[in-house]
Amino acid sequence: MLRLRILALAALSLAAACSPPPRGDGPMTLNRGNGGEVKSLDPHYIDLTAESNVVGDLLTGLVTEDPKGEPMPGAATHWEVSPDGLTWTFHLRDEVWSDGVPVTSHDFVYAFRRLLEPARGATYAYNIWIIKNAREVNSGKLPGTALGAEAPDDKTLVLHLEHPAPYLPELLTHQTAYPVPRHVVEVKGDAWSRVENYVGNGAYLPKKWIPNDKLTLVKNPRFYDAKNVKIQVVNYFPTQDTQAALKQMRAGELDTQTPLPATEIIWLRKHMPHTLQMADYLGTSYIIFNNTRKPFDDPRLREALSLAFDREAINNEVLRFGEKSAYAFVPPGTANYPGTAHLRFKSMPMAARMARAKQLMAEMGYGPNKHFHTTYETTQDPDAVRVAAALQQMWRKIYVDIEIIKIDLPIHYKNLQMHQFDTANAAWIADFNDASNFLDLLRSDGGNNYGKYSNPKFDALMDKAQQEPDGKVRGEELNEAEQIALDDYAILPWRFRKTQDLVQPYVRGWIPNLRNFNRTRFLWIDPKIPPER
Repeated sequence: MLRLRILALAALSLAAACSPPPRGDGPMTLNRGNGGEVKSLDPHYIDLTAESNVVGDLLTGLVTEDPKGEPMPGAATHWEVSPDGLTWTFHLRDEVWSDGVPVTSHDFVYAFRRLLEPARGATYAYNIWIIKNAREVNSGKLPGTALGAEAPDDKTLVLHLEHPAPYLPELLTHQTAYPVPRHVVEVKGDAWSRVENYVGNGAYLPKKWIPNDKLTLVKNPRFYDAKNVKIQVVNYFPTQDTQAALKQMRAGELDTQTPLPATEIIWLRKHMPHTLQMADYLGTSYIIFNNTRKPFDDPRLREALSLAFDREAINNEVLRFGEKSAYAFVPPGTANYPGTAHLRFKSMPMAARMARAKQLMAEMGYGPNKHFHTTYETTQDPDAVRVAAALQQMWRKIYVDIEIIKIDLPIHYKNLQMHQFDTANAAWIADFNDASNFLDLLRSDGGNNYGKYSNPKFDALMDKAQQEPDGKVRGEELNEAEQIALDDYAILPWRFRKTQDLVQPYVRGWIPNLRNFNRTRFLWIDPKIPPER
């Protein structure tokens, strides 16, 4: 096996030596390895980071991300906030859709109402429940016209909020706050987002999409800041197999790749140190229990599974990314958050954890002569499969046998949305820098509450925190809510993520950041800088 690996790396080195330098002729082109396949270009039907990367190139919200991933004016040039923090008035710039029709405040109101339509079933609709009456509109209790979003004229948008939200500009960078071209959607319906029908207000437009191969975008000449956009063509490749993606990068077929293969991390640190980009990230990997299926509704089982999961072994010996083990859901670095909530067994030695886990399993009637059989769903990413194999061995020690189900990324998350799993892996990357963005996933009616966790005390405390104007008090209340969920073993958090990007040195303008958004409009290729292979 080792000899085969050495031969494979030697072949890669030879291929790299023969690969062409960065493109210097023709339109400036960027080839991005993007992880999973994109299922839609409609912002109301997407929920994966890979999809957000693409759609964020096609559409621009009131607020957008700057080169460092921080909020900056987008479709709006500026805004004002009322003294009580409940009314935000946005002033739109003079810009047009890619077909030349003016972008207006009515497009935003239309988009918000469309997102909240109950029949649409948009999983991310809850993200804008902060707007007055949005929750009731989304549940069908009120009509869309009751939404606290109004357009007094074509260039003014007023948002009335349920409670003060100083983080609103960051929230509005999310795809749920993107406009859609009302004049096209009303004619084409959902078919508006097909490549041949697409009309956007972003830096790029879709040109060709070959599913499971590549999605090609080209520069939008009508984009309001087109003069500063250098990349003319960007190709997004679905690169779920990270090891194969590394080979593509070394062969000169990819310029960037996210994520990277854990099995090659030592080699990458030695041979491609300038290409390897890892930084702190607002992201958490966790395991979900399906509370709608017995016996996962029993907290003893959830506790036992969490106790038996050796986070340090996974992070230090299997993945080796240098990431912190997670004993909480909300990651370090989250704004205005004390971050003291944690699983109670955090300081308990592993041997004591295993003894406690076996005791809990015995109380439920399981032991050496009666194992609990279940399934664990994961993606086909090689690193995810390796973690699943290690998990299988760990849980077997407490008499739990799991069948590992490997499935494509989009189907995996569809199954999570439909609660069609026993246990499964998941990750959450912050949509905006606030603890509520993580904890909302555990609300009883949360659109991304995959495991259907429900605790009225947790929900009530979340509601109370959201109405609290004092940031310090609000943070403490959210922290208390997180502790309730952790004491219930609602999920099994196991690592706080770092960004996992491979970016060739000749790709300029890439800035690692907590959100890990590097929009193509801010990047360019310097053909004078050689690649790392």
